[in-house]
Formats: sequence, structure tokens, C-alpha cells
Amino acid sequence: MTQKLNVESFNLDHTKVKAPYVRLAGVNKGINGDEIYKYDVRFTQPNKEHMEMPAIHSLEHLMAEISRNYSDKIVDISPMGCQTGYYLSVINHDNYEEILELLEKVLEDVLKATEVPACNEVQCGWAASHSLEGAQDNARRMLEKRSEWPNVFS
Repeated sequence: MTQKLNVESFNLDHTKVKAPYVRLAGVNKGINGDEIYKYDVRFTQPNKEHMEMPAIHSLEHLMAEISRNYSDKIVDISPMGCQTGYYLSVINHDNYEEILELLEKVLEDVLKATEVPACNEVQCGWAASHSLEGAQDNARRMLEKRSEWPNVFS
């Protein structure tokens, strides 16, 4: 890779990371001084494994809804197109340890969920593509390796 690209993750050597991990992927400062912190929350090893779309979709709904029970700093939680994780964006919150704690609480609540929020044709653009069981399996696997989250590289 010789040319630096505009997208931060395109400049990350995906062969050197060791999932699962939670990595600060960037900080953007707004014109009024607000800062957006973007975290790479990687569930599976890039180019070796991936999550299935119904599980990703349900886990996105669950994390988006549940995370806001714990923080008013959440800007967005969005799945990666490569199906290996999510981006978590927060505003004016730069405490990495608190982000890890937030994610742990959210994933623990995912395991207790009995349904996927907004899993219907009125509130969701592809309501047929959901799997609570798959979302919970992914959350469980991520939580089992909680101690590894800060370690991005092997």
C-alpha cells in the first residue's frame, strides 16, 4: 500500500489486527469545538470470518437502542460493510475505558433481550432480515473475549 487513502480504515493493515478489539479509529473536531470519537468495534477476524447479515442487523438495532440507555453521547452505531464489526461514534467523550464499559453493559443487555427493537415494516427498512439468536451469539462471543478488547495487534 503506497498511497494513503481518505478513509482511515482503508489505511489499516487488516492482516496485522487481532479481533476482537475496540480501537479508536479517529477524532473529528467540529467548528464549534465538539469532538466526534469514532471507534472500530471489531467482532471477527478480518478476511477469516464474518457475521451473517440478519445477526448484524439485529445487533445493530439492539446496540443502537440499548446504548442510549447508558449514554447521551452516542452519535451512531453502524455496521461495517465487511461484516466484521461496527463503528461506534460518540460526541465529546474521550474516555476509552468508559467506552469499553459501555460496550460491555450494552452487550450484556443484548443477551437478556427477548426481542429486537423496531423489527417491523413500519420502523425498519428490511424487517425480514433479523436474527435475535444470531445477535446474541455474536454478543456472547465478543463478551467472552472482553479482556482482549484493548489489544488491537497480535
